[in-house]
Amino acid sequence: MTTVVVICKETLSGKVKTRLHPPLTLEQAAEVAAAAIQDTLAVVRQLPASRRVLLFDGNRTPPGSEDFDVIHQIGGGLDARLGALFDEVDGRTVLVGMDTPQLTVADLAPAFDEPADDVDAWFGPANDGGFWALGLERPTGDLLRGVPMSQDDTGAHQLRRLAEAGLRVRTLPELVDVDTIDDARLAAAAGPDTLFAQALRRLDTTTAGGPDASRPTPEETLS
Repeated sequence: MTTVVVICKETLSGKVKTRLHPPLTLEQAAEVAAAAIQDTLAVVRQLPASRRVLLFDGNRTPPGSEDFDVIHQIGGGLDARLGALFDEVDGRTVLVGMDTPQLTVADLAPAFDEPADDVDAWFGPANDGGFWALGLERPTGDLLRGVPMSQDDTGAHQLRRLAEAGLRVRTLPELVDVDTIDDARLAAAAGPDTLFAQALRRLDTTTAGGPDASRPTPEETLS
């Protein structure tokens, strides 16, 4: 019995994927964020999960998510929000974000296939030093509370926390986490048939420009 959770937020213009502007407008950035959520939900529906959950920030849940239970995010930092989630759920639980629309069933398969006597946790590293997935056989929020989030060493801190707890960790494939337009193009190339890629091809009419050197805010990472 496995629960899979997608952490996401309402895709309001100016509130999501703001680092895609420019070259995208804020409205276009919100549009590709909405497409990324739909791609993620589509993959999650294919997983052999006993329960599917949205860990949601906002008022209007994504279209077509009626088959997902909704847990509203509490206030506080991302570590507190994730900690509260893992305190609330029971049994093997796998968390994924909304920023990896190129995600495939195969990327997450080990977290559903591997027996509990071999692995305690599943960790999906992101290219920016964070993580795109975290699965726990015996979920507890203390494994996340206090981990510094939205830093280029967040993943290293989280892995250290798991190791200090004596957990056996299985590493999942590294994925590009979409923060900048360059990230978006890489994710679209990795999943060219996704709704995200289709939206980006339609909206991204530029080819120049490098990644923004600024860091994402906590609200933009994993959610």
